Amino acid sequence: MKPLSSASILSDPPSRSCLCSLFIAASLICSVYFIGSASVAKENKERLVRWGVVNSMQNAVSNTCKNQCRLPGTEALPQGIISKTSNLEMRPLWMSSSKLNNPESPKNLLAIAVGIKQKKIVDQIVKKFPAKDFLVMLFHYDSIVDEWKDLEWNDRVIHVSAVNQTKWWFAKRFLHPDITAGYDYVFLWDEDIGVEDFNPNRYLSIVKDEGLEISQPALDPVKSEVHHPITARRRNSKAHRRMYKLKGSGRCYDNSTAPPCIGWVEMMAPVFSRTAWRCAWYMIQNDLIHAWGLDMQLGYCAQGDRTKNVGVVDSEYIVHLGLPTLGVTTEPQASPNKQQFSKSEALAPSQSRRYDNRPEVRRQSFIEMQIFRKRWKNAVDEDKCWIDPYQQLTSQTAH
Repeated sequence: MKPLSSASILSDPPSRSCLCSLFIAASLICSVYFIGSASVAKENKERLVRWGVVNSMQNAVSNTCKNQCRLPGTEALPQGIISKTSNLEMRPLWMSSSKLNNPESPKNLLAIAVGIKQKKIVDQIVKKFPAKDFLVMLFHYDSIVDEWKDLEWNDRVIHVSAVNQTKWWFAKRFLHPDITAGYDYVFLWDEDIGVEDFNPNRYLSIVKDEGLEISQPALDPVKSEVHHPITARRRNSKAHRRMYKLKGSGRCYDNSTAPPCIGWVEMMAPVFSRTAWRCAWYMIQNDLIHAWGLDMQLGYCAQGDRTKNVGVVDSEYIVHLGLPTLGVTTEPQASPNKQQFSKSEALAPSQSRRYDNRPEVRRQSFIEMQIFRKRWKNAVDEDKCWIDPYQQLTSQTAH
């Protein structure tokens, strides 16, 4: 066979055409490769630059936000959408609040633990507090709510019901400081209070003038059941902050600096400023529902000197009726011939029995007071960063 020579291949027209095509294709592939490589390199360079900018921005944002305090659970949200507080104002379902007759929200809160037996007294109390200035919240400890519906103010009041619970149980669960943040003052009252000589707006005017963060109205000493002398009304006085007891145990002198001689109010009808309530709420123990012992420590929440910022208002006073409330129940008496009577006869007063568990309630209150005192002592001992602002003052007074 005759060998092929390069000259013969090149001299062959079809072969020459094929080689040219291959050369052109290879050139195009190389061009695309080099152009693509340059483009990729440029893109990578730009991406690296962008990453560097983003990195520095992230570092800058991180450094800026390090000092921002975020509430637990809000870390995933932008700051502007976080709503930290609420209130107890009822909102319309289909009408803008700006179209309502009273667009201004009440600036104060009245909360009362109530039972149906004191309905008439509670009605008088609520009527004393103007709706434009006070939002009212009733804590029903007897679980009876519907029987209040005939009162004219019923629909504007917040009703909360739980059987045999105290106002401190309700307050701890439903008056969180973030809920009451929109109210200047919180009135946390019992139900057995006469208000014939009491005006809430005049009372608050005096509280502001006197600089009282924690206060209570004085008790009419003639008509009231007075348990503590410091709460008794003084004639020709606007407000007082201390009491004097020169005989017997627990004496109080002009230089006394500790409760109950000074800086003390009774837990029956206390009134808190917004900031004082925020502090007091944290001190209320979730499981100690009678709050005994709390009164002796309230001065720590007075936003300053308790000898000046805690007091009793004399010119606007109330009557403590001392009526039995929690612990007294009335139940139908069991009868062997119950089936023989109609429903009305079976539940007649003559067939009912009254149970008075107040001694047990009082015993539990004492137990809780001992527990609270122990917790306070342990908290003071364990918190090495806390300084008692009254310890040195008390020591000086004792000497």
